[in-house]
Amino acid sequence: MSASAKPVLGYVGVGLMGGPMVARLASRGWAIRAYDVVPERLAAAVAAGARPAVSPADAARGAGLVLLNLPTTDAVEHAVFGEDGVASGIAPPARVVDFSTVEVERGRGFAARLRERTGCGWVDAPVSGGPPASAAGTLTVMAGGEPDDVAAAAALWPDVAARVTHMGPPGAGLAAKMINQLIVGCTHAVLAEAVVMAEAAGIDAARLPECLAGGHADGSLLQRLYPRMVARDFAPQGYARQLLKDLELVSEFAGALKSPAPMAGQALSLYRMLIRLGHAELDTSALLKLYEPPKG
Repeated sequence: MSASAKPVLGYVGVGLMGGPMVARLASRGWAIRAYDVVPERLAAAVAAGARPAVSPADAARGAGLVLLNLPTTDAVEHAVFGEDGVASGIAPPARVVDFSTVEVERGRGFAARLRERTGCGWVDAPVSGGPPASAAGTLTVMAGGEPDDVAAAAALWPDVAARVTHMGPPGAGLAAKMINQLIVGCTHAVLAEAVVMAEAAGIDAARLPECLAGGHADGSLLQRLYPRMVARDFAPQGYARQLLKDLELVSEFAGALKSPAPMAGQALSLYRMLIRLGHAELDTSALLKLYEPPKG
């Protein structure tokens, strides 16, 4: 498939990340058949230019690429291999491109299972950047898959991502995403502590990103997430429950590798506390709530 060709897309999971991506792709001239278990999300995707599908299998029929953007490993398995799943509708030479963050070994297994059942390839393509990058087509994609399968999605990448790195065979993209989430989760906790320390010190906490720009402490989370913490803006651009899920995956992955990850364990404990306090549907920046003094 040449980079200029635009195959029909099937899209399963058009929520916080998938919804903006569908709107972006539709605006760039892609034909999309979309499915979601939440009717309101599907309606929004249709309003953005997609055609509705009645099941994952329906979304996959006739598609050259079937894109997944789902919240959990179980959700991916059900959407692909369950009743009326993608595996029932897809046919060679189509490929699945899974943007979800799922368990590494199960993700590898899904790729092998799909190829055995249908003859179709699978690319694990977890992303970083959040909904704004999904809407702008500037995501960072960590790809795992056979070279021919990754290359088959070549026409898609320019409209989805600012950077795509093929890390190796199936599962390699997911392994890279575990490391990404290790760094992201720990940095969230450090930034929350930085906000509290700056405010306690009596300096203008909101100016720290400007002050530290270009130094070793600089980065996209300091520039984009930290100001939301200062403003106590916890409207979800990424759900706290999803980062908790990812940190649980990181912990399990590190354990299987016998790789020490004490900082990841600390971040995991903090997000467990945050969710236990009832903040699962807030933004990941809501971790700051754990550091606030009690009211009353």
